[in-house]
Amino acid sequence: MHVVIAKVNEVYFDGEALSLTAPGAEGELTVLPHHESLITTLKAGTITVRTQNGSQTFEITGGVLEVHPDGATVLL
Repeated sequence: MHVVIAKVNEVYFDGEALSLTAPGAEGELTVLPHHESLITTLKAGTITVRTQNGSQTFEITGGVLEVHPDGATVLL
């Protein structure tokens, strides 16, 4: 699935991922390929993106997560 993590002027991650784990407002959630569409706010915490080459983590103070069957977008 295609994942983008970005601010207005900066892109932190833009690529293919196996999963994305994020600190949702109601608790941690993991997004996998073909996930049902949803939009949720994010609280402060750590986003983990797992790829075929390992994983990357991103510390955030909040944001919005939009999920669609082909991937996910995080706006910080």
